[in-house]
Amino acid sequence: MLLEDLYVVLKVAEFRSITAAATNLDMRTATASAALKRVEANLGAELFIRTTRQLRLSSAGEKYIPQCEQAILLLEQAKQNMKGEQDIIDGDLRLSVSSDLGRNVVIPWLDDFMQTHTKVSLRVSISDTNVDFYRDSVDLALRYGSPNDANLYGFKICNVPRLICASQAYLDKHGTPNQPQDLAKHNALLYQLQNLTHDIWEFTQGTDSTKVKVSGNRVANDADLVRRWCVNGKGISAKSCLDMAHDLLNNNLVTVMSDYQVKPTELWLIFPSRQSITPATRLLRDMLKQKTRELLLQLIDRGILDNSVLD
Repeated sequence: MLLEDLYVVLKVAEFRSITAAATNLDMRTATASAALKRVEANLGAELFIRTTRQLRLSSAGEKYIPQCEQAILLLEQAKQNMKGEQDIIDGDLRLSVSSDLGRNVVIPWLDDFMQTHTKVSLRVSISDTNVDFYRDSVDLALRYGSPNDANLYGFKICNVPRLICASQAYLDKHGTPNQPQDLAKHNALLYQLQNLTHDIWEFTQGTDSTKVKVSGNRVANDADLVRRWCVNGKGISAKSCLDMAHDLLNNNLVTVMSDYQVKPTELWLIFPSRQSITPATRLLRDMLKQKTRELLLQLIDRGILDNSVLD
């Protein structure tokens, strides 16, 4: 019995669909179906009951699948332990990362990472939509915000303040807002995720907090496009300091309303399970922590951020 066939069977059991399992494993449906048939022929029993709508575990499958999962887990742990002892860093990193952060910040870091660890291969999915590990062909995701699913596992990379930014050309033409209420006179560049437009900006000043509804003539579901509009003087944006770091450091943008803090977020590296964490992904985590800290320190040195961001 081929070990690769068992991986297919476990994915079919997870998704209750041969097609979905094949998509997740990046193979043809016919290939996944053939693997399942080989395992069932070897066992002399059907693991799934086929219906016109879905697959469900047979009584034999209900007994076999959990034991098979435990066996595969033990083999994977033994494999990773051996690689760890031999300092072998390899594997296929299937990473999902948000658009602006991915294209303009993280991709150059990944290039350096792969140059150091030449046996690592990379597949990147750049999207601002929420990742679905059971649907998308990814093994880990770099996302703003902590995991909201108790079944997921993750590492916090860093704190991420949000900043109100604009180009100097825009401010020269339209004036500089000094408090949240002034934003009503300005063109807000808005971000939309899953049909929800983020047009409520939340601020704090000391112990006081306020929410302001903003409006503008440009809305995008791509955070990178919002940044580009901002750099080109089309309006004011509320964005992650990491997304805007290079433009701020190169004086393409300036921050406004520094007496007010926009509601911050965090950057997390998220996995579908603890078993998904490999020596390569641990090194990737460490690299991301180091690189983001270096970027935050540059923003602190320029007076754009406060030291408290490193807490």
